[in-house]
Amino acid sequence: MEQLTREKEYLCWLSQVPYVGPVTVRRLWDRYHSFEKIYNMEGKELKIQGLINARIEAGFDGWKKELPKAREECRCLGEKGIRYVTFLEDGFPKRLKSLYGAPVGLYVKGRLPTDSRPAAAIVGARGCSHYGRETARLLARSLAEEGVQIVSGLALGIDGAGHRGALEAGQDTYGVLGNGVDICYPQDHFSMYMDIPKKGGILSEYKPGEPPASRNFPMRNRIISGLSDVVIVVEARERSGSLITADCGLEQGREIFAVPGRMTDPLGKGCNELIRQGAGIVTSADDILEFFHIQKGKKLRVHEKNENGLAKNEKMVYSCLDLQPKFIDRVVEESGLSLGECLTLLLELELKGRIIQTASHYYAKKL
Repeated sequence: MEQLTREKEYLCWLSQVPYVGPVTVRRLWDRYHSFEKIYNMEGKELKIQGLINARIEAGFDGWKKELPKAREECRCLGEKGIRYVTFLEDGFPKRLKSLYGAPVGLYVKGRLPTDSRPAAAIVGARGCSHYGRETARLLARSLAEEGVQIVSGLALGIDGAGHRGALEAGQDTYGVLGNGVDICYPQDHFSMYMDIPKKGGILSEYKPGEPPASRNFPMRNRIISGLSDVVIVVEARERSGSLITADCGLEQGREIFAVPGRMTDPLGKGCNELIRQGAGIVTSADDILEFFHIQKGKKLRVHEKNENGLAKNEKMVYSCLDLQPKFIDRVVEESGLSLGECLTLLLELELKGRIIQTASHYYAKKL
C-alpha cells in the first residue's frame, strides 16, 4: 500500500511535467514499471531511448523541483473530499484501461461508474432548444430508471438536461469536467454539481485548481465516451463539440445514436449527418434499452401522465401544445377559445407544472 501511494505521488508529478500527456506516461510506465525510477532518471537518457521528445527533455530535469509540491497536493486531496484513482489500481474504470490515450488518473468527488452496469453518454448543444432539453431529460430519466448510468459533461444545454433527468429518477449520473473537480463550471449548475456526488460522481483528469480552458474540453470528451457503452447525441450543430465526442466514441468502438432533427433546423444538422453516416436512430429510450437487452418494466405514458386531473378546457389547450414552443395566437386558433380564456388556462397549466413559457407568449409542454 505504501509503495502504491509513493507511485501515485510520482505519477502526480510526472503528469504535470510540461508537454507530458497520457500516451507518454504509459510509454514510460511500460518500459520501467516505476514512476519513482523514471523521476530519478535524466531527461537526456529518456530522450536517447526515444521515450520522450526534445520539447519534454528541455523541461524534464528542471521540473523535478516540483515533486514536493505535487506530493503535498496528493496528500491533501482527502481533506477536500477528493480521491485520485490511477490506472495502477483495481478501482480504475475497466472501460478506460484498454483505450489508447486514456487518462492515467482521475480525480473524483463521489464515485466512479460501475463496470458491471450499462452506461450511456448523453451529449449535445449548449444552446439547445426547449424540445432538445426536454428530450435529453426524458431519455436520461427513462434510462436511469432501468439502471443505465448516465454520463455527460455538466455543460449548459443538453449535458445538464441529461444529468437532471437521472437525478430526477433518483439514480446515479457522472459529470466529466474540463477543469479541476473542485471548480464548478459552469456556475449555473452549482446545485447539480453539489447533488451529483451524492449518487454518482464528478471526475476529471485535471488536478484540483485547474481552471476551465477551451483546449481541455476536446480531451474531456474522450473520457465521456470512454466511460460509456453508447453515445447519444441530442441536437448538435455541424462541427460541434458533441460530434467530437461521437468521433471519440467511434474510435473507441462505442455505439453511436442520434435523435433525428428537422431538415431546416441548424441544431438538427449534426444529428442528421451522424444518422446519414450510420448512427442508430433514437425515437425513445426503448431504442437504447433494446441495444442493452433490457426489458423495460414500466413504460412511461407521457400523454396520460400529463393530462391526468386536467379540466376539459385545460385538456383542450394542453392538447394544442407539444415540445416545440408555440405562440399564443396559434393556441387560440387551434383551440377555438378566446385569447383571454387561453391566457387564463395557460397560466393555470404553467402553475401546475404541466407547461413552460419559453419566451414571451411562447408555450410548450413540460414532460
